[in-house]
Amino acid sequence: MSNQIQSDQGELPWQLCQVVKQQWRVCCLLALLVLISFGMAINFDFVNWDDPWYVIHNPLIKSWDPDNLQKVATQVVTRNYAPLTVFSFLLDHSVYGLWAGGYHLTNILLHLVNVVLVFLLITRLTWNRMIGWATAAVFAIHPVQVETVVWISSRKGLLSGAFILASLWYWLRKDRTLEQNTCGLICFICALLSKALAVVVPAIVFCYDYWVAKVPFREAVKKQVFPGCCALLLLVITMLAQTSELGGVRDHFGMSKLELISVDTVIMSKYVQMLLWPGTRSVLYDPPTSGIAWNVTISVICWLLTAIMFVRMGRRQPLILFAGSTFILLLIPVLNLFPITTLMNDRYLYLPSIPFFALIFSGAMQLLERLRERILVPVLPNISRSGYFMPAVFGVLVLAMLTRFSWQTERYLMIWRDGLTLWQYTSRQVPEIPVVQIQLANSYHSQGDAQRAVTILQDALEQTEPDELDRARMQQKIQNWSTAK
Repeated sequence: MSNQIQSDQGELPWQLCQVVKQQWRVCCLLALLVLISFGMAINFDFVNWDDPWYVIHNPLIKSWDPDNLQKVATQVVTRNYAPLTVFSFLLDHSVYGLWAGGYHLTNILLHLVNVVLVFLLITRLTWNRMIGWATAAVFAIHPVQVETVVWISSRKGLLSGAFILASLWYWLRKDRTLEQNTCGLICFICALLSKALAVVVPAIVFCYDYWVAKVPFREAVKKQVFPGCCALLLLVITMLAQTSELGGVRDHFGMSKLELISVDTVIMSKYVQMLLWPGTRSVLYDPPTSGIAWNVTISVICWLLTAIMFVRMGRRQPLILFAGSTFILLLIPVLNLFPITTLMNDRYLYLPSIPFFALIFSGAMQLLERLRERILVPVLPNISRSGYFMPAVFGVLVLAMLTRFSWQTERYLMIWRDGLTLWQYTSRQVPEIPVVQIQLANSYHSQGDAQRAVTILQDALEQTEPDELDRARMQQKIQNWSTAK
């Protein structure tokens, strides 16, 4: 087939590079999209949202001493065990020092690598280069990706994403060689050491083996025993590391699992809306957790109907069922089944957007083909049978989508140029979140405007509803900054 990019045999790391060379024109176009969309970020500064702890004040990234390297491999940073991510900051610091632009450049290059991997992986799975290119292009510039790419502290999502996609490149195939299994396992372990999100990879590979490759259930389970044990070990380490409740929102911490699942159905519906029709973006969201019974009911019904539809369609086209399951699996670690201090974030959609748009474009391609056969062929046989008709129509649809998304991305990107700009914008979006007001006050204080910082916190104590922990933080800062004046 003309859309195939290679055979399904034996891609080792150097052979994967060879595949990229074969598709260099498409890869260059995707790289150009990424650089145009995010290149200006190299002029941005650090922001006071985890960046001080990961980079500016992190002693682990400032020395190659063997004792320090041991700490990099064993210590937790900001409630996350991600030694490879911390090591990547050590590499950056060795080259760039505390020049924020260098760290932004690394993030952009990692995103570029992920975009190319998405193109190669989706093209091979669908055997359709147009679907692979469209998915990768939208993944490259969608506005929900701004937070992951431009926020330096979100490096762990980019790095783990690269290793997750590489592991799936080796593992998502019907007949895996020993070399492919080994390369996939190495990439998977690296993904685990970059971010805990990678714990879902064994479940994703199992779904592919069982539904797509038609591997018997027991054999499919056996193949994932060792990767599953690695994921379980990392999950335990990560859960033990969640000892701090600073940052984010915590209203959901007292909710039962059933209540959380109910709220999650609504949030997942909002995620679908954010991907299809992204509106105003924000660093933090404050989704309602009470008085939403009607929204929960509608969301549950919609998700049940969607599941039934996917199961029925999956009998004929198992890749559809696999893609839908992958979308859900990639969201499970961020649905607060294991408590984290945010309910919703743009960065949670970084990888789930891949199967989502692959499904959208695959469906669009099939719909266009049916319209061509049933309507256009009888009316305009010469034009509709042309080999350029389908690519042209599909290309126009994708171009329209890219144009809209790129405009929204450009607007939101500038919000991240420094901490003060970021929190001024966020305080207008969600002024009711206490931590947003705390961060805005921190930004003004770091600019030398202690009086305005104190005023913001005093107003926040009256106008928001901080819990005991946030109230104590505000009062302590007011006392310290007032005394310093």
